[in-house]
Amino acid sequence: MTRASASHSYNTYKKGGQRSPYTNSKEIGIKIADCIEDLMKVFAIRSAVYLSEQDCPYEEEFDGNDFSASHLLGYIGDEPVACMRVRYFADFAKLERFAIRQAYRKSRMAFVMAKAAIELCRMKGYTRIYGHAQDPLVSFWARFGGKPVEPRRELIFSDYRYTEIVIEVEPHPDALKLDSDPYVLIRPEGQWDTPGVLDRSVTRISSHN
Repeated sequence: MTRASASHSYNTYKKGGQRSPYTNSKEIGIKIADCIEDLMKVFAIRSAVYLSEQDCPYEEEFDGNDFSASHLLGYIGDEPVACMRVRYFADFAKLERFAIRQAYRKSRMAFVMAKAAIELCRMKGYTRIYGHAQDPLVSFWARFGGKPVEPRRELIFSDYRYTEIVIEVEPHPDALKLDSDPYVLIRPEGQWDTPGVLDRSVTRISSHN
């Protein structure tokens, strides 16, 4: 396979207070949660948005699906301000739990995060992406090709009304496949373009040889 570029939109966060060289403003960065600390950040953001702002009951927000998903974290500089959960099914991926801290909603974060999530799904081989959009946000997802599922079904949970949407996308040219480089397939999630610890282990002389 052609190795992915390091500029993939789901892997742009670099710790260290990154700033734009043109405006000196703090830049937006995205990464996939890959440790307990990252998950703590995800849960903190969701707690602030859903439990606090939207009065969502704890057991409805933390629904048992967090350990069967990928989680995207959005940063402005080094401050974690947004998150999204992605779950994977046989022929579609599902975007959910999209949250942005209130103070940062006038930034470009929503657009950057949505594009990153879609690219991640494409990289994993999905061309159909499904989600539940709160009714006022259906027009936001339309900017990325999101269309309401027909026939429309009533969908209400946690005191909000939702619309099912589907985004159809083109296959990613570098999508991961069964015949992809096996070393690429064992790298950390979202870091497929960077040699990992198991790549480096090849150089170690094994006592089992």
